[in-house]
Amino acid sequence: MIRVLLAEDQHVIRGALVALLSLEPDLTIVAAVESGDAAIPAALVHHPDVAVLDIDMPGTLDGLAAAAELRVRLPACHTLMLTGHGKPGHLRRALGAQVDGFLLKTAPPEDLVAAIRKVVSGERVLDPSLAVTAWDLSDNPLTPREADVLRLAAGGADAAEIAARLFLGAGTVRNYLTAIVAKLNARNRTDAVRIATEAGWI
Repeated sequence: MIRVLLAEDQHVIRGALVALLSLEPDLTIVAAVESGDAAIPAALVHHPDVAVLDIDMPGTLDGLAAAAELRVRLPACHTLMLTGHGKPGHLRRALGAQVDGFLLKTAPPEDLVAAIRKVVSGERVLDPSLAVTAWDLSDNPLTPREADVLRLAAGGADAAEIAARLFLGAGTVRNYLTAIVAKLNARNRTDAVRIATEAGWI
């Protein structure tokens, strides 16, 4: 029996996935949670064989950050990412986090079931429609610290607030934001947020 943990913030989709996967005779849902933050403690309690994680979830940990943490804290747990968008930046982060599978939510239900079985057996799974994207990934020009700064700016934080949360000087934060705008060839901070979000870099 394959033990599955499911993390999806949209209640209706989470319920539908639980119902779908529960129909399979070799799958059992050991936990269904609404965030990446909740996925880690649930995984440590239930020891799933595979965690099926939505990429875009609210909270401190999105699906990819949760997958990376699971890899460290529960290496026996395989990870399969679900996303509504095949953004190149998301795919690059997923590959960097060494996830076992990456599937679009638009995939047929039987593809999801097959993907779960494959990753548990040690195979890597990539949604066929993303194969071309995988060959043509542009590198994220932002450093991890710049991504942190821009992520907080995207959430509406000003320079002083970002500085306090990241333990930096306000001047340093302003320098980061100036560098980010230049690197992304953006018109301003708002445009930089748009560019980085669309690319999946933040």
